[in-house]
Amino acid sequence: MPRPRRNASKKLRPVLHIFCEGEKTEPNYINGYLRKFHASNRLLKVIKVEKTDKNTPVQLVEEAIKLKEDKDTPALDFFWVVYDREAESKYSDTLHREALDKAQGKNIKVSLTTICFEVWLLLHFSDTAAPYSSCSDLLKNSSLNDELNKLGIKKYDKASNDIFELISDRIPDARVRAERMNDAIIKSSSHNKDHPYSLNPYTGVHLLLDAIDDFVEKFR
Repeated sequence: MPRPRRNASKKLRPVLHIFCEGEKTEPNYINGYLRKFHASNRLLKVIKVEKTDKNTPVQLVEEAIKLKEDKDTPALDFFWVVYDREAESKYSDTLHREALDKAQGKNIKVSLTTICFEVWLLLHFSDTAAPYSSCSDLLKNSSLNDELNKLGIKKYDKASNDIFELISDRIPDARVRAERMNDAIIKSSSHNKDHPYSLNPYTGVHLLLDAIDDFVEKFR
């Protein structure tokens, strides 16, 4: 007996592609968010945290552009790139400007955090306005380790799969604090949100989570 013919009018479902700088921290958090709040995505595959060995802002954006312009990638697909500002001695403002320009030129969204993704984790516990110079500086001088210790995590590990589950109920607070933090630094700085790499602290992680929620709501 022949298989039933597929409905030719069925709409092609777009995919949201996410490229992350980190191999563990950011993917673990984002995948944890998808599992907890959008479990159906495991079946629909409408959101993909792409595997990549690229780890500089420009390389990540170029990797996203490469996939977006691939002949097999539907024009409907959406793209986000997630990376950290890092210390200026590691990545200059010029490099970040280049990455952002490349992304904007191809309609690729960027979620950047200054100085590192751990700023976003810290916002799950408290407000912060401290301009940390590096991730090591944040881990040494912020309350993040103490707060995680209260939850049973004796030593912070970027590769840990446990952190998201322990702090996921605090995400609404983190979102509010992120908006408050960004608004405050933008108002007190000569730079604006169009130059997020020049703002310290700053995060765009909540914007990515909002985009994920909106995408699932629109295309589920």
